[in-house]
Amino acid sequence: MAGRRLGRTWSAFAVRGFRVVWLAGLLSVAGDQLARVALSILVFQRTGSAALSAAAYALSMLPALVSGALLSWLADRYPRRRVMVTCDVVRAVLVAVMAVPAVPLALMAALLVLVQLAEAPFSAAQGAVLPDLLGARYEAGQAVQQVTVQLCLVLGFAVAAFVVTGLGAHAALAIDAATFAASAVLIRTGLDAHPPPVAEAGGGATWWRRSWRQVAAGAEVVRRDRTLGTLVWLGWLALFTVVPEGLAVPFARQVGADGGWVGVLLAAEPAGAVAGALLLRLVARPVRVRALGVLAIGTSAPLVAYWTQPDLGTALALLFVSGLCSAYQVTAGATFVQLSPPHVRGRTLGFARTGMVAGQGLGIVLGGVLAQLAGPATAIAWAGTAGALVALAAAAVWSRRRPAAISAALPAES
Repeated sequence: MAGRRLGRTWSAFAVRGFRVVWLAGLLSVAGDQLARVALSILVFQRTGSAALSAAAYALSMLPALVSGALLSWLADRYPRRRVMVTCDVVRAVLVAVMAVPAVPLALMAALLVLVQLAEAPFSAAQGAVLPDLLGARYEAGQAVQQVTVQLCLVLGFAVAAFVVTGLGAHAALAIDAATFAASAVLIRTGLDAHPPPVAEAGGGATWWRRSWRQVAAGAEVVRRDRTLGTLVWLGWLALFTVVPEGLAVPFARQVGADGGWVGVLLAAEPAGAVAGALLLRLVARPVRVRALGVLAIGTSAPLVAYWTQPDLGTALALLFVSGLCSAYQVTAGATFVQLSPPHVRGRTLGFARTGMVAGQGLGIVLGGVLAQLAGPATAIAWAGTAGALVALAAAAVWSRRRPAAISAALPAES
């Protein structure tokens, strides 16, 4: 039975459109890891500040607070292929400019903000297309994406520091620009247009007013549906568990590790997530849905052990266990999408992802400030403690949402 479930996970590859979206996304993820590590190392080398290094890393997340609110609705108004291709082309051009050696650090930061503004509509369009492509295979497709993306993160983070050291930060950024360009070509040539389910009239409203109206529609759907709201809460817990990622560079210095270990520290959590996603696919969906709250607690709890000021080996083990439990995000995300009304799916996804990504950026910034004052390990310990307490509350609320009934209401797995 478990073997059949694991086999069904890979059935998503039978759908051509999924293969295109999957490969395009994987290219962009690989390039982004190079860019993130390059900027983080570059800032830390020039300033020696843990806070500024974390802030540079967070710049790849915080702009989602604006773009998710103002731009995610585009996925419900225009053909979703067009939205994804346009976003990829914009990001390729901007990152290519960042790769020019003469560009100063401040301008690179500003360009990075613009790059991330295009991420939200791309993700909303991608997320809205996948249920149409996969149907009953949707959660299987989500699991495939989780496993392969996390594997890409493991490999990308593990080699990124060495690539940046060997080729330079600007070469790493050039590679990132090329991945966005390749993604745009793949999507344009391999995916159908996928128009939105309902064409909405602008009603004469200004772009700004229309944007906020669309955002409000997605937020209102989540507010009215307590199940969707609780799933968003569970997803947003990532703002606590992302702190070790943003502090990898200063933590490596704290424990006396050289630059090459930065990539290994960054890879530990994604490696655990790969193992966790594969393990979760071995159990029935009702069990996965019931376990969301417990696993959410398990994602933050290992970070509490950073109060002991762990050495490098212990830290890697703690991060792996945290990643193992974080695989619950696959089931939480798939359940959220399948329960969202199709005609506002892009907006509800945009709202959920905006909060998650912006929350992660805020968590990294606050973690960086605390690390500057008390040290990286202590900052991570505070994040883990706060995350575990908030996860306990979220788990209690989820248990009252009757997970068994929610699982039964989802489309049958293929």
